[in-house]
Amino acid sequence: MPISTPSLLSAGSERRLLWSYGLGDAGTGMVATQMGFYLFVFFTSVVGLPAWMAGSVLMVLKLWDGLNDPFVGFLSDHTKHPLGPRIPWLLYGAIPLGVFVAASWWTPPGGIWIKFAVLVVIASCTQIAYTCVNLPYSALAAELTPDINLRTRLNAARFTGSILAGLSGVVIAAMVGVKVNECGGGAGLRGGAFLEMGLIGGLVVAVGTLACGWGLKPFAKHCQQPSGKKEPIKQQLLRISRNGRFLKVLGLYLLLWCALQLMQTVALLYFNVVMQVPSNWSTWILVPFQISALLGLQLWSWVSSRWGRIAALRSGGLMWIVACLVAMLLIPLDGAVAPMGSFSNGLNFVLLVATILAVGLGGSTAFLIPWSLLPDAIDADPEKPAGLYTAWMVVIQKFGIGLSIFVLGNVLTLSGYKACTASILLPSSALTTIRLCMGLIPAVLVVLGLLVMRRWPRRMHPIALNP
Repeated sequence: MPISTPSLLSAGSERRLLWSYGLGDAGTGMVATQMGFYLFVFFTSVVGLPAWMAGSVLMVLKLWDGLNDPFVGFLSDHTKHPLGPRIPWLLYGAIPLGVFVAASWWTPPGGIWIKFAVLVVIASCTQIAYTCVNLPYSALAAELTPDINLRTRLNAARFTGSILAGLSGVVIAAMVGVKVNECGGGAGLRGGAFLEMGLIGGLVVAVGTLACGWGLKPFAKHCQQPSGKKEPIKQQLLRISRNGRFLKVLGLYLLLWCALQLMQTVALLYFNVVMQVPSNWSTWILVPFQISALLGLQLWSWVSSRWGRIAALRSGGLMWIVACLVAMLLIPLDGAVAPMGSFSNGLNFVLLVATILAVGLGGSTAFLIPWSLLPDAIDADPEKPAGLYTAWMVVIQKFGIGLSIFVLGNVLTLSGYKACTASILLPSSALTTIRLCMGLIPAVLVVLGLLVMRRWPRRMHPIALNP
C-alpha cells in the first residue's frame, strides 16, 4: 500500500477542512440525485416528450458537458488569484448555478420540438455552470493534502455531504408532491411540484457552494499548486495515454457510474411499473437507498483504512452485483392491494426494500473508491495537473453516461414503453427491458470494473510521462 504522509493540520483545522469540503458537494449532490432519479420522468410524464427524445436531451447535455470540461480544467489550472486557482470558481459560479438548476424544472410552452429545443438550451447552460463549480472543487481533493488517508477521508466527507443532500432531495420531492407515471401537464400540480423542488435545489446548491468556498479559503492559499504549464490538446492526450494508473481509474469510474446512472434513471419506473409499488410509496423507497449509501461510505472508508481501497472495492462490488441480480428476480406486488395489505405483498415489499438497501451499500463504492484512487494517478505525473486529470476523468464519464441514457431512451421506446400507461397495458418486452436495466446490465458493468483493477500497484512512485 502507499505510504501515508502524516497530516500536519491541527485537530480543529482538520475538522474545518473536512466539514468545508463536505459542504461543496452537498448542493450539487442534491441536484445530481434529483436529476438522476426524476429528470427522465419529468421529461416524459410532465413535459410530454417521448422516451427517445427525453433520452436525446440527456445525451446532448452530457456530451456538451463533456466538451467544456477540458476547457474549464485548463482555465482552472491556469487561474491566478490570491485564493489559489480553484476557490474563485466556486465563489463566482455558485449563484448562476442555482438559477439554472431551478430553471431546469420549468415546463416550456409550445409544441414538442420547441420544448425539446428550449430544454436543450437550459440543460446546456446548467451543465456549464455545474462544470465551472464542480470540476475545480473536485480537483482540490488531490491538492489540499498529500496524506493518503486524509484524502480518502476528504472524499468520504464529500460524498457524505452529497448523499445527505441527495437524501434531503428525495424527501423534498416526496413532500412537494412529485409523483411517477402520472400525467398532469406543466400547468398542473405535478409540473408545479417539480418546479418547487427545483427552486429549493437551486437555493441549496448556491448556499452550499458559497459556504464551501468560504470554509476552504485558509487551506486553498497554501495547498499544492499545478505547474501552470501550457499544453496543446494532443500533448494532454499523450500524457493521459501514458499514465496507466489514470487509465485504470478512468475505466473503473466509467463502468461503475454507468451502472449507477442506469439504475438511477430506471429506478422509479422499476418500482412503479414493474414492481407495482404505488406512486406515493415509490418515491419514499429512495430514502433507504440514500441512507444505506451513506452508511456504505463510512463502512468502505473504514475498510480502506484497514485493508486498502481495492479490498473495499471488491467487497462492495460483490454486494452490488448480488443485489442487482436479485432485483431481476423479485416478484411484483399485487397492485390491487396496499404494499402491506397482505402477507405476500408485505413479504415482497420487504424483500424489495432489503435489495435496495444492499444496492445502496454496495453502490456507494462508485462514489468513494475512484475519486480516492485518482490522487495516486495524479501523483504519478511529475507536473501534477489535477485540473487536467479531473477534467478528462469527468469527460469520459459523461460521454459514457450520456450514451447509455440515449440508448436507454431508444431501447425503452423500441420495447413499447409509454409514459403514463398502466403496467398491465405495457408489453412484456418493456417490463423485461426495465428489469434488465435494473439488474443484469449494471451487474455486468460492475464485474468489468473489478476486472479493470486486478493489477493496481501496491506502492506508488512517480512515472515518466513526457516524450
